[in-house]
Amino acid sequence: MPSRELPYPLFDCDNHLYEPQEAMTRHLPKQYAHAIQYVQVDGRTKIAVRGQISDYIPNPTFEVVARPGAMEDYFRHGNPEGKSRREIFGEPMRSIPAFREPGPRLELMDELGIERTLMFPTLASLIEERMRDDPELIHVVVHALNQWMEETWSFDYKNRIYTTPVISLPIVDKAIEELEWCMERGAKAILVRPAPVPGLRGPRSFALPEFDPFWKVVSDNGVLVGFHSSDSGYSRYQSEWEGTSSEMLPFKANAFRQMAEWRPVEDAVSSMVCHGMLTRFPELKVAVIENGSSWVEPLLQKFADVYKKVPDGFGENPVEAMKRIHVSPFWEEDMAELASLIGLERVLFGSDYPHPEGLADPVSYVDALSGMPEPDQAKIMGGNLARLIAA
Repeated sequence: MPSRELPYPLFDCDNHLYEPQEAMTRHLPKQYAHAIQYVQVDGRTKIAVRGQISDYIPNPTFEVVARPGAMEDYFRHGNPEGKSRREIFGEPMRSIPAFREPGPRLELMDELGIERTLMFPTLASLIEERMRDDPELIHVVVHALNQWMEETWSFDYKNRIYTTPVISLPIVDKAIEELEWCMERGAKAILVRPAPVPGLRGPRSFALPEFDPFWKVVSDNGVLVGFHSSDSGYSRYQSEWEGTSSEMLPFKANAFRQMAEWRPVEDAVSSMVCHGMLTRFPELKVAVIENGSSWVEPLLQKFADVYKKVPDGFGENPVEAMKRIHVSPFWEEDMAELASLIGLERVLFGSDYPHPEGLADPVSYVDALSGMPEPDQAKIMGGNLARLIAA
């Protein structure tokens, strides 16, 4: 039974599965077998992308994982004692079937009180950045992963678990082909990286008009686009400031890099507005997930200021365009304030379960809404997302 009973159904916009080693390799064509390999380093299994060992995820097998909500106290109270990352995470646990398979996960969702959820992969976020100079390879590996997800989880499991296929856009025609393949198999939501798109002529924004054929298919079919936090490639710029060269290491403390933690999503949303994507496709369903909401008010203020100075630089008032985006705030943030900024209908509940940064008890997210009327709570805790996913 859940920790408490709520008088409305919960629809969580941010759950995760843990991929086994075969997730990206089972369907990988033989000629691309070098792209993803698992190797042994000092007795530990590591993932190697095109022969380059990555430490992006400390244990990419996910056989042993951090406990759900392990960092809850850290996010609630900070780290005044200066604990190490190991101390903050505490004792790990063996991965359980509910982290790997939809049937056991559905049983766990019943125990947690979650009616429905979007289900995001975990390891997938390292693909695009480490293959950015090979667009063809990105599409091949992404499709292999999507094949595994559809085969193992399906994209719509019993109308309760909506697993999100990854869509990468380096070659527009291939992106459309992948999107249509996923939609034919029931996908109602997709995962797009909030970052410039790699390509043969260099990176560029996914919001530029050259990508409009893709966004038209997305919009016409009512597919929800989840811009989930990822490796957006910003470690390259941060490394220049630090005089180093290293990949994104999300579980390694670095004060300087945390100062710019939300720059990728700020830039992604800025591009969607400034480059006119949201204006050309006003019905597009966009949700920014696991990026918090601390960036929302400053960005709205910047848009208002720039619009006063160069109104002809926008196809519409940028503030109104941005307010069509849905945002999933972190549980420790001010929900009422966010609702006042973008509208109650644009706020989504996301627990990040079972990641250590999320909530061990997803239902407890409602505690942050205690000052809101029950009908408003019901919208944030599930009603808004149900509207977005409705056929």
